[in-house]
Amino acid sequence: MKKIVLLCSTGMSTSLLVNRMREAAKEEGFDCEIHAYGIAEAANVIPESDCVLIGPQIRFNVPKLKAKYPSVPIAAVDMKNYGTMNGRAVLEEAKKLL
Repeated sequence: MKKIVLLCSTGMSTSLLVNRMREAAKEEGFDCEIHAYGIAEAANVIPESDCVLIGPQIRFNVPKLKAKYPSVPIAAVDMKNYGTMNGRAVLEEAKKLL
């Protein structure tokens, strides 16, 4: 089972997106756990994750996090997919990282 983490400012704005990603994963039978956290939790959740997606509003953290956690794939969520809460498209972004 793959562990996918989404990080945003507080973990609140990604909650709806996580739910939509979970629905998409269930529909296609993709075995994964998807959780949202605030950036303050990064040190606690990134080491145990298979991939991390960063909300567009804090994408400036991507280079710093990649340097700190080089073994974990990390990328910013596409702004359009985030804005439209397209769970299926964001799940595909995560799968590409995996």
